[in-house]
Amino acid sequence: MHGTLYIVATPIGNLQDITLRAIEVLKEVDVIAAEDTRHTKILTGRYGIKTQLTSYFQYNQVKKTDFLIDLLKKGQDVALVSDSGTPGISDPGFTVIKKAIEEGIAVIPIPGPSSFLTALSVSGLPTNKFAFEGFLSNKSAHRRKQLEELKEEERTIIIYESPHRLLKTLNDILEIMGDIHIVCARELTKKFEEIRREKVSRAIEHFLRGKILGEFIIIFNPKHGSK
Repeated sequence: MHGTLYIVATPIGNLQDITLRAIEVLKEVDVIAAEDTRHTKILTGRYGIKTQLTSYFQYNQVKKTDFLIDLLKKGQDVALVSDSGTPGISDPGFTVIKKAIEEGIAVIPIPGPSSFLTALSVSGLPTNKFAFEGFLSNKSAHRRKQLEELKEEERTIIIYESPHRLLKTLNDILEIMGDIHIVCARELTKKFEEIRREKVSRAIEHFLRGKILGEFIIIFNPKHGSK
């Protein structure tokens, strides 16, 4: 009998946001495959989870996928977690999930926090239709081309951005889409949570005034109250 691969969502900041079911699964599986074992140890320590940890991240996922699939074929249960939120959403996970499905191994979701859905829920922008684009390209020309393609999009758009590229992306949005209304969210559920709802130009002015910290979620709708 094969084991089961559990895809376990973990808190995006506040450790109290973990579900009771997630704690139970993490305690009962044979191995937890974590994006950063040092980060996951903070969570497991908080809830008395003694399960063995192994790393599974972007640069070892090809090698580790075979290792995890072998464990699953031997009947061991494995929980996959990322540093925060739901594994496989702009995080490592797709490779082992796809392989497990191909091998006939049960893949069970343990739902929970997701940073982009958390931000969307309080954005004030239409939520009935939206498109999650993840991280745009770090190459300026390609990023601008992506934004040009999104310019006529009628759905609400959600993207991720790093602190060191935030101003470049905001300036690209301003130049390509005009001074549209956007939402910038960072450090969600944490002590320094910040959610700004304003025109792009105002956001640029704000973030030019100080050090930019934290990963960002940017939400905008080109056709909804944009000008």
